[in-house]
Amino acid sequence: MKQSGAFFVVFATIYLIFRELNRGQKRTGLLPPILIFTTGVILPFGITCLILWRAGVFGQFWFWTIDYARQYGSVVPLDRAPEIFFRSTKEVIGVSWALWILAGLGAVAGLWDQRMRAKAIFLLGFLLFSVLALCQGFYFRPHYFILILPAVSLLVGAAISKLSDLVTGRILVGFAPLLLLAAMLSVPILWDKKVFFDVSPIQACGLIYPENPFLESVRIAEYVREHTEPDDTIAVLGSEPEIYFYAQRHSATGYIYTYSLMEPQKYAQQMQQEMMREIESARPKYLISVAMSYSWLRRPDSDPSIFTWANEYMTQNYVADGFVNIMPRETDYFFGNAPPAVQSLKDYILIYKRKF
Repeated sequence: MKQSGAFFVVFATIYLIFRELNRGQKRTGLLPPILIFTTGVILPFGITCLILWRAGVFGQFWFWTIDYARQYGSVVPLDRAPEIFFRSTKEVIGVSWALWILAGLGAVAGLWDQRMRAKAIFLLGFLLFSVLALCQGFYFRPHYFILILPAVSLLVGAAISKLSDLVTGRILVGFAPLLLLAAMLSVPILWDKKVFFDVSPIQACGLIYPENPFLESVRIAEYVREHTEPDDTIAVLGSEPEIYFYAQRHSATGYIYTYSLMEPQKYAQQMQQEMMREIESARPKYLISVAMSYSWLRRPDSDPSIFTWANEYMTQNYVADGFVNIMPRETDYFFGNAPPAVQSLKDYILIYKRKF
């Protein structure tokens, strides 16, 4: 599912070739390690394709990983990439700026120090291909930067190693590089000490993801599970697949997240129509309608067909059976019946039960 892994395959191939050439291998000697590595890359993918083909879903697999992925990767225009990149980079670095500077010093020191030069070149190549993997689609979402953290961490290690070499033999300052690293690692932890030390895991989830109904999904799922049989299906109109997991009920549709339906790409209408047909065919016992922006990421140019269909379909076939009103400080839960009038800001979830 993560096509960005292809960049690490390319990097590993280049590394293997240069390593064998540096060992004095002739071109014919390159074949065995490259063949072994290529087999290791292709075999898991080939087995996966075979299993999916045997299961009769290879077409769907190819659509999501190749056809749709190509559309997804072309939504963000190139001229917006720098703006998105620098905004996300600023958020990612945050109070950890000292560690990133240390990584830069590690790169410089590695190239300058003959003992470390070969390893530094490897790490910089690793970093380059990590950045290329990050750049796919130009979305630059903060969690995508996880791809470059291994390379950055190793460069930090190179900097500490060089500093340790410089103070070798000096008793009073021998531990200074490690103390410096410990201090730098402590800053982001202390900055977010409320999340790490002062609140419960549930409260921390609410602080980190205030605009997502992760906490509310647990109680909604419990209610749905108590009022359905194991063989019943449910459908979530929104991108909250955790409800299926907590409820232990199967989805009536393959669309367990709906961002792709709102994107300006050529398959959006086709996807909406398919989701509608699947729900109508499965006749789920419960429908959970998530009226939250982060669950849809609706754009001004998004196709509204699914919303029009949902209003008509639910009116004809379902009755309101619950209402979850998500307020800034607390959430109001109404299960079994929806109140006639409740003050709501903008975020709420409606639970519908099938009439017949």
